[in-house]
Amino acid sequence: MKTSISIVLGCSLVAFAAGPFVTDKTDPAAAGMNPARLARIPARMREFVIAGKTAGVVTLVARHGHVASLEAVGYQDLESKTPMRTDTIFRLASVTKPVTCAGIMILVDEGRLSLIDPAEKYLPEFKDLKLNPCGTRGGYNCALITPSRPVNILDLMTHTSGLPGGVPGREAPPNTLAENVAGVSRATLLFEPGTAWNYSNIGIAALGRIMEVVTGQPYDRFLAERIFQPLEMRDTFFFVPPDKANRVASVYTYETDGLKLVAMSQPKFPAPEGGLLSTAGDMARFHQMLLDKGTLNGQRILSAAAVEAMTSSQTGSMKAGFAPGVGHGFGFEVVREVLGTFRYNSIGSFVKGGAYRTYGWVDPAKDLVGIIFMQRTNGGGDVADEINSFMAMAASAIER
Repeated sequence: MKTSISIVLGCSLVAFAAGPFVTDKTDPAAAGMNPARLARIPARMREFVIAGKTAGVVTLVARHGHVASLEAVGYQDLESKTPMRTDTIFRLASVTKPVTCAGIMILVDEGRLSLIDPAEKYLPEFKDLKLNPCGTRGGYNCALITPSRPVNILDLMTHTSGLPGGVPGREAPPNTLAENVAGVSRATLLFEPGTAWNYSNIGIAALGRIMEVVTGQPYDRFLAERIFQPLEMRDTFFFVPPDKANRVASVYTYETDGLKLVAMSQPKFPAPEGGLLSTAGDMARFHQMLLDKGTLNGQRILSAAAVEAMTSSQTGSMKAGFAPGVGHGFGFEVVREVLGTFRYNSIGSFVKGGAYRTYGWVDPAKDLVGIIFMQRTNGGGDVADEINSFMAMAASAIER
């Protein structure tokens, strides 16, 4: 009888601890975090706003499945002095990439494709790609050769395909995702697939096109049906609905005489490498799903095996990523050695940043999710001061 009671109590405690993940209220105590230390985060972010480094910032910290802090400081739009809101919508830029990779892993889970499938199995533009044996060095006697193997899906996910960053020799802007990816046929590989790392936007774009070919659906509709809707990411999309346009943050560039507004146009097609718009709360749901091994609030999006593959370094000892001490998983940089823990994030943390200074990370060892969003096209004098400060301050607020 005692054993039965213990089992029942244990199950009850687990169920209580699991609870639903919500982003409309904060609970520092349940997250095991110090409220006074968390309060330092918006105060520090406000200093960056006052210094004219950024128009505004939204930060979110979640731990143990509870949002501990959600703060907005500064302005969504400087010209109109519209205050930043916690539900302001941001252009994510490359923070889109892990979402695209998650879409591919859904298809892997369903047995509809394999990570080692050649990309040319789905996209004819990958057939007959040639390799420049001199890579980016140029020089003489560099006749193009056939690579030892075709580019596969895993190569595209980890930026080890050998593809350049974009498509060369484009005469006119593409009107569709298919037109964009078709330009791969004009590319020359910089190295043998799987042997080195080179950040490639067109490689991630190709993943979105592969999704379309395999599913028979538009890339953006597939993501909406399989990720955004089940996760209740109601403010995540590629095209801004008219009724939400007033919540989209303006984009700025930092110049010596202050922040300057950048004109943004409506895209012609959804860009898998960087076209998503979203809120801090919505992206916290996506990251929490990964921390919870593919599920959120009873909805399974990915298998635990898929999450493990996505969030593990797949690049061995090769130099990969933009920060010290990291390797690359599927869409994420992964901290693989002590050198990468300078922001107080643990080995095994997986992170992704975007060109407009959007950033999300998960630290499984601390059971922590962090999101920091702003909209600035360059470093503001110091490339990642806001991000570095936020990540260290979030970790320093942990009490138990």
